[in-house]
Amino acid sequence: MTQLNTPQPVLRSVLMALMLAIFLGALDQTIVAVSMPAISAQFNDVGLLAWVISGYMVAMTVAVPIYGKLGDLYGRRRMILTGTALFTLASLFCALAQNMEQLVLARVLQGIGAGGMVSVSQAIIGDFVPPRERGRYQGYFSSMYALASVIGPVLGGYLTEYLSWRWVFWLNLPLGLTAWWVTRCALRTLVVPQRQAQVDYIGAALLIFGLSSLLLGITLIGQGHAWYASEVAALLLCALAGLLVFVVHERRVAEPLLPLKLFSNRVATLCWCTLFFTSFQAISLTMLMPLRYQSITGAGADSAALHLLPLAIGLPIGAYCGGRLTSFTGRYKPQILGGALLMPFAIVGMAFTAPQSVWLSGLFMVLTGIASGLQFPTSLVASQSAVEPRDIGVATSTSNLFRSLGGAMGVACMSALLLAMLQDGGLRLAGDALLGSLQAGEPSVQVQAELLRTFRHLLLGSAMVSLFGLTAALALPDRQLRGRM
Repeated sequence: MTQLNTPQPVLRSVLMALMLAIFLGALDQTIVAVSMPAISAQFNDVGLLAWVISGYMVAMTVAVPIYGKLGDLYGRRRMILTGTALFTLASLFCALAQNMEQLVLARVLQGIGAGGMVSVSQAIIGDFVPPRERGRYQGYFSSMYALASVIGPVLGGYLTEYLSWRWVFWLNLPLGLTAWWVTRCALRTLVVPQRQAQVDYIGAALLIFGLSSLLLGITLIGQGHAWYASEVAALLLCALAGLLVFVVHERRVAEPLLPLKLFSNRVATLCWCTLFFTSFQAISLTMLMPLRYQSITGAGADSAALHLLPLAIGLPIGAYCGGRLTSFTGRYKPQILGGALLMPFAIVGMAFTAPQSVWLSGLFMVLTGIASGLQFPTSLVASQSAVEPRDIGVATSTSNLFRSLGGAMGVACMSALLLAMLQDGGLRLAGDALLGSLQAGEPSVQVQAELLRTFRHLLLGSAMVSLFGLTAALALPDRQLRGRM
């Protein structure tokens, strides 16, 4: 499937198509958040509100490795077109939803489509570009995530305020159709694998069951349920059983969905660990920092969304610099290790900086974004280079799986810890815990002090978690990437 001698005009058109698909999938993770209060008010339902976001994340996470394997078997062009079409159709269902149950179901379908758009896009670059030059292109993809994190809240707030929350989903129809058509035209030259396809449907079902149970259990904990509650314990036990059976099944099947031999590859496994903990930090901070700013200063949601701008600026800077250094030196460890060293320093700096100190707080957020950007694309390129060319799709989808798992677990764990610390401090949390909505109005001096202490401890705990990512980065072998400049 690999075709590395692609003319530059063709490569540019492919890159534009893939960036559009990734932007569309990433945008729907951020644009919906600001519409949640309006959705809750119209449907008069708070209990299922968090699942509008959680359902999307869970479905996207479990779909990633399945699309990776199907792309290796049936061709990545067919899979990305299928994912884009499903995403666009599900957006129509979201816009027409008449109750919360219908909206959650449509969001799950939308997440399944987005899983194909995001994971297959990054695998396709491996078919056109040699490993040594992929860092630059993966940096472009990371910039799409950053752009979506900036545009999403602003655009979602504008559409919700002046039109309706349904326009957040109506917007996906022209964007999705455009992405489908551009991708279809740009990828005409992509080679389709000429071999008999054998899909491990049992493995896919077991993986969906295990990961869905795990993420749903973590999400319930993040919503304030005790970890020993019956529903949480049942989900975690189902996750353990499902994943154990999946591992046993994958060892015996001829065409495994997730080849376990890849986990014997030290470079790939450590890169996946790095991606997991980097995403844990980046996604959870995206949730925590606006909440910290809004709850302590009493600022509105618009100002809180703009407070994320330094983080979004830092990420493409780190991704670009890391990608260029990777292409220039042909090595990946210095960039990954540099980002892993910078991450805990930047988070500790944010912990001891008052949110009112806009410039100093913004500086540490920029550094956090740079640290994330240095690790995301470089770790993906390193894992692709470490495996055989025929396993690039699975390696890419596994990278996205660990990245999605890290983000989902980061949001769930940090929101659960925040809820517990607020309750211990005597502060009442209004609304759903996952939404992170504190009582409206400017807090008193005493409440401000308690909130500042709570978030400081929370960020220090986050910095301690980032040390696991640093350990994985230190253990990475320093090898040369395949390919040439």
